[in-house]
Amino acid sequence: MALPLLRCCNVSCNRNRPVSILIRYFTSNPLLVSQSKQIAPVSSSVCSVRQYSSERHKQNQKVVVVGIPNPFIWFRTRIYFFLIRTYFDKEFSIEEFSEGAKLAFSHVSRLLSQCQFESLEGLVAKDLIEKLEEKCAHLPVSHQRALSAESDEIMYTTTGDVGIYYDDSGRKFVSILMRFWYLTSARIPEDDMEGARIFQVAIGGEGETPEAKRLLTANYEFQREFTQGVTPDWIITRIEHSKLLD
Repeated sequence: MALPLLRCCNVSCNRNRPVSILIRYFTSNPLLVSQSKQIAPVSSSVCSVRQYSSERHKQNQKVVVVGIPNPFIWFRTRIYFFLIRTYFDKEFSIEEFSEGAKLAFSHVSRLLSQCQFESLEGLVAKDLIEKLEEKCAHLPVSHQRALSAESDEIMYTTTGDVGIYYDDSGRKFVSILMRFWYLTSARIPEDDMEGARIFQVAIGGEGETPEAKRLLTANYEFQREFTQGVTPDWIITRIEHSKLLD
């Protein structure tokens, strides 16, 4: 069965299940999918808009993130998507994959911020979990909080790179690097985030102290082995949070 992570089925969410099943659950759950906003192209740029409301003051604040894709990378990734559909999975859809990857990113980043490393097994490569545990042990609490990305705080998602390769034994692999921009209310000293791609947005009604949020970036790489007879599971092999986990 090709690319089971993007097939619809009725399963309960289990944090210890492989990322493929995790993404399948997210993409088949209408309540969770409704939280994700579609990204609409505007000329050569892409805009994503989120609305924040105050129940007491019924005041909406809009945050707009504009990303200009690299034409070369965009064209190259489209070629790879064509090759994946032609030689590996005829039903592959980057739109469905991106939606599932975004929600998997939210789930994994939340576990990471809570230092629940055992729960990352089956979702993240074992050697990467060990490195993350070592890095997180030296992070201040504010930085750990900033790792978590709620699904409705993810402002923009794009494909960073795609790879298709074979090892010496003939095993076939596909890797897809996803880049995420998300808001966080974690209090991080300005000096610690120097050079990071961040901004602050004031969210709150009249008479309230505005809540400052920062826009942070993260890179998550998903890998799947397409060798015949191998369980078709996607797993995260790379995690980077700019200025937090490099």
